[in-house]
Amino acid sequence: MSRIVDRGAVAAAYVGIGVAITIAVSFLLIIPIEPVIWLLSIPAGLVIGYYANQRSNRRAGPWSRIVRNGVFAGFVTGLATALLILVLKAIFFFGDTGYPDFNRPDKQGNAIPPFCQTGADCVYQRYLARNGEADLRAAGATDAASFGALYWNQQFTVAGALLIATTMGGLGGAAMYGVLRPKSTGQGHGSVAAPASGSDPA
Repeated sequence: MSRIVDRGAVAAAYVGIGVAITIAVSFLLIIPIEPVIWLLSIPAGLVIGYYANQRSNRRAGPWSRIVRNGVFAGFVTGLATALLILVLKAIFFFGDTGYPDFNRPDKQGNAIPPFCQTGADCVYQRYLARNGEADLRAAGATDAASFGALYWNQQFTVAGALLIATTMGGLGGAAMYGVLRPKSTGQGHGSVAAPASGSDPA
């Protein structure tokens, strides 16, 4: 890996995975405000892309190395975010029992209508009650199976877009570092700066 990116970029990628876990869990489980994940995707990529090169102490070396560091760390962060969102969505989707809108128990513990089957059918029934049959039919969802296909197509599209956005953020963070990075100082007139400590040669 060190031939492709610096070791500091690999460390930054692990930090990015931690950032992805924090964002996904915070805004899908603790405070379910999914749009916040979109708002944080590019800033997270910027920070990780910059940090990948700062952690590598990349004062010298070609721009290509700086870009690879940032894009790699941003990609790993975005991939972790996308996978976590899909996993959490899958848990909610396949584990939806319909309660409390459906399958409610009476005082004796017996289920009373309206009913739905755990998983896709309950999610479909929720959307149907909230948005109406006309809107779902217009989108191509006429039953639980077609709704499930539409739902997961949308979720994979969202996950892919987040991956791209975070990776582009990593590229932007690398560019910021490349412009703002501290310069290596040569030892004497006309001398060539030594490679940065802790970084790999290009």
